[in-house]
Amino acid sequence: MEVKTRHHLRSDEIGRIDDALAERLGVDLEGDSFERVEFVDDDTDLVLVDGDPLVVYVDREEGESEPFLTVRGANGFSPERRIVTVDSGAVSFVSDGADVMRPGIVEADEDIEAGDLVVIEEETHGKVLAVGRALVDGDEMLGDSGKVVESIHHVGDDLFETTF
Repeated sequence: MEVKTRHHLRSDEIGRIDDALAERLGVDLEGDSFERVEFVDDDTDLVLVDGDPLVVYVDREEGESEPFLTVRGANGFSPERRIVTVDSGAVSFVSDGADVMRPGIVEADEDIEAGDLVVIEEETHGKVLAVGRALVDGDEMLGDSGKVVESIHHVGDDLFETTF
């Protein structure tokens, strides 16, 4: 991914990111340096925290974007909310970017609402595999069939592999 622009964030923008992540995920993001990175051939914007790609801006249906943790960020800061846990049978599919299906889910935060961004973790070690958008509420995620989370970013994708 070729970088288009890279600039340091002002304290008010950092505050908005901190507030959003605390509200959505229960995460207190710590860092001294925050830089927003825009790419040439991709609409995705990243925020580097002390040089690490920890936050991604994800588009909403209304045309705005919202800050959320990257897979690296979620593995580094352990979210407390908006977690969907998948079984070992789903790990290879989710890691390859597949959407999450009901049969692979062993647990989901009941406070998740359809349209929310969520982190997808595996049950054995609690490692985050992907970030996605919930298609149904959390209390409707367990079951026998159907897609319930659309994958947005996963281990091994271009965003995950980006280094600075």
